[in-house]
Amino acid sequence: MDVLLQTLVAGLLKGGLYALIGIGMTLIMGVMGIINLAHGQMMMVAMYLTFVLFTFLGLDPYFSLLLTMPALFLLGAAVQRWALNPLLKVESLLPQNQVLMTVGIGMVLTEIMRFIFTSNYQSLKTGYSDATFFLGKISFSVPLTIAFLVACLFTSLMFWFLLKTDLGRSIRAVAQDAEAAQLMGVNAERIRTITMGLGAALVAAAGTLLLPVYYLFPDIGKPFTTKAFIITILGGLGSTVGAILGGVTLGLAEALGSTFLGMQYEDLVGLVIFILVLLFLPGGFKRLTKV
Repeated sequence: MDVLLQTLVAGLLKGGLYALIGIGMTLIMGVMGIINLAHGQMMMVAMYLTFVLFTFLGLDPYFSLLLTMPALFLLGAAVQRWALNPLLKVESLLPQNQVLMTVGIGMVLTEIMRFIFTSNYQSLKTGYSDATFFLGKISFSVPLTIAFLVACLFTSLMFWFLLKTDLGRSIRAVAQDAEAAQLMGVNAERIRTITMGLGAALVAAAGTLLLPVYYLFPDIGKPFTTKAFIITILGGLGSTVGAILGGVTLGLAEALGSTFLGMQYEDLVGLVIFILVLLFLPGGFKRLTKV
């Protein structure tokens, strides 16, 4: 029983970070109707930025959030404004050109980081990277617990932003019906740019929070893009509540698979659940939620 509880705690803590990654992608999906396949690579850039700030300036990773999130917001906004928005104005036989562009951007970001940092594995070890505390017999990783709490905070702030601010309402309006929103005076192109920036900032936060307990190399973006895609499908395209449920589900599934089947099956369990959801719940958790 203790092993099961320990596994569930580990999966829940990891799922909180996954939810933050998924919300960023599903926000972009909802507004622009595309899957950003450079999502994980943007996270990788934020992780390298955190690594540099810690290694050369001694800046604690949690304080690095104050720099990595704005930096990735600017990167995401620049990508949308100068690489993706122009494709919306070009008639093409391939309406998926924006998706293909994100694939190319992801490859470019990966190779830039490889050129600067080589393909060597890096890690960031702080005084609390291996710290734990206990509630009863259940151990909690200090950095993962902090990351989970910060992820919950950012998720709550994102919901408040989307529901209570004029800009947030504009984002929701464009997500629901871009043409109608434009007729009401909303600048859809500007909203898409801001949304891409927000999605990049959220995944940057996840990367920065994860780095104290994870390793880093240029190709790390690809598996996290896959995870973000799985979370988006699990949650239902465009559903922020669904993204939270999808992230927690994936985190728990990986933890259970790792504990009871073996570490080598961690990713496989998530992929199996992904396939089952496509077969038996095509709309994902969005069918069960309203947001």
